Amino acid sequence: MTENFQAITRFIVEIEKLKNVERKIKPVGLSRYENSAEHSWQIALLALTLLPYAEQNPDPLTVVTMLLLHDIVEIDTGDKFAYDANHDDYENELVSAKRIFAILPDEQEQAYLKLWVEFEHAQTPEAQFAKAIDRLMPVLQNLHNGCQSWIDHNVSVSQILHKNAAIGKANPQLWQWLKQQVIETGERVGLNR
Repeated sequence: MTENFQAITRFIVEIEKLKNVERKIKPVGLSRYENSAEHSWQIALLALTLLPYAEQNPDPLTVVTMLLLHDIVEIDTGDKFAYDANHDDYENELVSAKRIFAILPDEQEQAYLKLWVEFEHAQTPEAQFAKAIDRLMPVLQNLHNGCQSWIDHNVSVSQILHKNAAIGKANPQLWQWLKQQVIETGERVGLNR
């Protein structure tokens, strides 16, 4: 039992490094960039808040666990901007996931790795909902911070709509509302169509 506690403690200390992973977006009202740990916390809470409106009926604990785990790999790989051509780096991220989750006792290692892979493949209702929430939060931030990261990286409205269309799988009504917000805000701040 002591070995398990030591392994879990090592894991928790290791993921402390996620607080040092800087993202490409600033929190609403702040001049600094957010870190990946802040992002993970906020999307977990966003998911819990939106679960009653999910199109399917995803398991809350599975969704929140996926969201808390999915960016842990950035400790090794760093954050990749969602609109970059090389955003998807599954193979390197899988190596990182295996390394980090291997710190845990075997049963937790396997369970967490399985959830991480499930999130990445987005085939289950839980993973689809979690992916949608992960995409939703930066859109909401941009809509409320003057489109900071979209402007900084010259992202067009069509790129935003294309990249985030998966939100419609989780909740078509939310996606319709969000699309309208993106179009109107994009026109107001002069984003390219």
